[in-house]
Amino acid sequence: MDIRRVCVFCGSSPGVHPDYARVAREVGTRLASESIGVVYGGARTGLMGELADAALRAGGRVIGIIPEHLQAREVAHTGLSELRVVRTMHERKAAMADLADGFIALPGGIGTLEEFFEVATWSQLGIHAKPTALLNVRGYYDLVERFLAHAVEEGFLRADHRALITIADELSALLDALRSFRPTPAERWLDPSER
Repeated sequence: MDIRRVCVFCGSSPGVHPDYARVAREVGTRLASESIGVVYGGARTGLMGELADAALRAGGRVIGIIPEHLQAREVAHTGLSELRVVRTMHERKAAMADLADGFIALPGGIGTLEEFFEVATWSQLGIHAKPTALLNVRGYYDLVERFLAHAVEEGFLRADHRALITIADELSALLDALRSFRPTPAERWLDPSER
């Protein structure tokens, strides 16, 4: 799959361990070095700022999408290749999804999870055919991986839909998975007899 731009969801906080910020910088640098543009939430704080600054330092193109109410709180990154200000969080997510060829989530809080699982749901429903991946820094997404397995076991998530989400411990493996992603046409709804 041709990946020209990746949307990266991540925390507006740095987290407690320095590995989180280090990996955010690594992702920004690596994407820029491979001429892959970064689309993200437009903030200058936390992992978001680390990601954007690293990509910019490496000569990458970074597009930030931020809603007016967050820009008004002066958290917007003013040094990006492009900063788009939208009215609502819904508009922000739609714009990020439209611009991206794939999605990565680094560690973050409920906002990061909400954004990531929305685009993963869109993939499940056939709204888009773009890869989705979690970068499992320091085992951060181990419990999410267990939850997804549990959802499959309990009949709330089909195995082929679970397979739409890559979980990788290393950035190289994650990028390989994004590039090799091939959407498979599948019936999107569970037959009542499968429950």
